[in-house]
Amino acid sequence: MNRRELIRLIALTTGSVVIGGEFLLSGCKNEHASHTISFTPADISFLDEVAETIIPKTNTPGAKDAAVGKFMAMMVTDCYESNDQNAFYKGISQIDDACNKKFGIAFMKASPEQRQQLLTDTEKEAKTYLQQKADKEKDLREQAKREKNKKFAFAPNHYYTMMKQLTILGFFTSKPGATEALRYVAVPGRWEACIPYKKGDKAWAI
Repeated sequence: MNRRELIRLIALTTGSVVIGGEFLLSGCKNEHASHTISFTPADISFLDEVAETIIPKTNTPGAKDAAVGKFMAMMVTDCYESNDQNAFYKGISQIDDACNKKFGIAFMKASPEQRQQLLTDTEKEAKTYLQQKADKEKDLREQAKREKNKKFAFAPNHYYTMMKQLTILGFFTSKPGATEALRYVAVPGRWEACIPYKKGDKAWAI
């Protein structure tokens, strides 16, 4: 599995094109990215816990082992456009507010079970938002065809969709994710067209 294939699979999993994926593939920064936001160590710790809820540590490493919070901050800063950057950053406080409203406790103090339930609810919200966004953008594109040279501002992506995408992408492109959660061969050996597969075997690393 290469990065392009991983990005395609993430898009299928989350129901949305991977935001900033083209810049990761090309190794370039988005020239339209804004530098008005700055992630603090506390923000990165928060993102680590969100990521760990999505990919928890079991008999293989979890998202925190792969420093996914730091990866998220880098991707958002370098690859996202300003509207998505702002939506993502605001999402940190939105998750905290939702946790306080639902459980009467901050996300960082919530139990793993509470965090899991909260993010499950948030993902349902994100899927509804994504469908509404797609419908609205379809209407705007049709309107743009009728009104030539008129530009339309599209709504930002949902913060949870972006967080989940970056969690999966950051984890499976990290050393712990690629070498311990997946099967990994450091130096390619001979070509084997058919390799036996047993139920429960790990996928191959990128």
